[in-house]
Amino acid sequence: MQYPKIILKPGKERSLQNFHPWLFSGAIQDVKGKPEEGDIVEIFSSKNNYLATGHCHDGSISVRVFSFIQQEINYNFWKNKIESAYNRRKILGFINNPKTNVYRLIHAEGDDMPGLIIDIYNHTAVIQTHTVGMYEIRQDLAKAIVEVYGNSIKAIYDKSAETMAKQINEPLTNSYLFGERIEEPIMENGLTFKVDWEVGQKTGFFIDQRDNRDLLSHYSKDKKVLNAFAYSGGFSVYALAGGATMVHSVDSSVKAMEWANANIQSNFPKTEKHATFSEDVFDYLKKMDTDYDIIILDPPAFAKHLSSIDKATIGYRNLNYEALRKMKNGGILFTFSCSQVIDRTLFRKILFMAAVQAGKKVRVLHQLSQPADHPINIYHPEGEYLKGLVLLVED
Repeated sequence: MQYPKIILKPGKERSLQNFHPWLFSGAIQDVKGKPEEGDIVEIFSSKNNYLATGHCHDGSISVRVFSFIQQEINYNFWKNKIESAYNRRKILGFINNPKTNVYRLIHAEGDDMPGLIIDIYNHTAVIQTHTVGMYEIRQDLAKAIVEVYGNSIKAIYDKSAETMAKQINEPLTNSYLFGERIEEPIMENGLTFKVDWEVGQKTGFFIDQRDNRDLLSHYSKDKKVLNAFAYSGGFSVYALAGGATMVHSVDSSVKAMEWANANIQSNFPKTEKHATFSEDVFDYLKKMDTDYDIIILDPPAFAKHLSSIDKATIGYRNLNYEALRKMKNGGILFTFSCSQVIDRTLFRKILFMAAVQAGKKVRVLHQLSQPADHPINIYHPEGEYLKGLVLLVED
């Protein structure tokens, strides 16, 4: 099959030769054919040498590459991608794991499928597309999931309406591409959680914090813990599982606090060690007088674009300053940024500024990232979006 052809300017082929999966508009010399957003295109050097194949995209990133081998892109191509990702998760121990049945199957560029997220919640797969190209093949993706998983997948939910709203000029609705809603709790490291992928944030649960939640449990014995931006209480459940004497969950969303309470009760039905507060986290930190041993700060992304870096830097600094200045000697801070444009070096500088402002001595105990089912393509460092530090705070 003949695909529209993109010709690069001389000398602009280096990033693709190094397998970086983005082609920026400024590198393009000419376009043969009339590709529309979402169409498959092939990229060639100025000397007419094939470089890569990807989806045409309307923006500064003109093509998101999914193959560096010239070949026909058909259903079998996509099914092989799904199967390869499945086999990687099998190696990692996620397939048929009796203690963990929630994990990420496709992590965009990390699995060579830019613009696509697929999360598995026990017997349900949730698809979320971020590009027109992936959105247009969602039915094929669903078919491939069913073929790869067999009877272990009972439902596939497309949750792309929100992420695609600005790219497709027509009303979109989320819907089941296969099967129907299954009411069942999910399990992570032996703990159970109620997840609502239809109305929850992202695909329903912050799967990427699995390992970091587990780490928290090892620090929580006999501790008083504050879980800020708690959402559905993931860190709170792990804190109690680790033996915390008191856990407070804070989030501005009343619905999130209802989920948090439900998750606490499903794991610790008679506990009186947990309380929720539906408040703005900044306000809570400024007025709090509880002597917490551990504070978790896991805010939503403060910056999604390069233009927001300065504002986000101030936001992260102020947030961490408010926590650090209230922490007692020997307290531990788990602090995170999921803003892709805030890199690991900048995040550490932000924490440095907050610590200086708070007048605290701070030691780095752990440097945290996303788990193995959210792989980072070594040729695409931008895929390392989750940064975290565990800090020991001293006067």
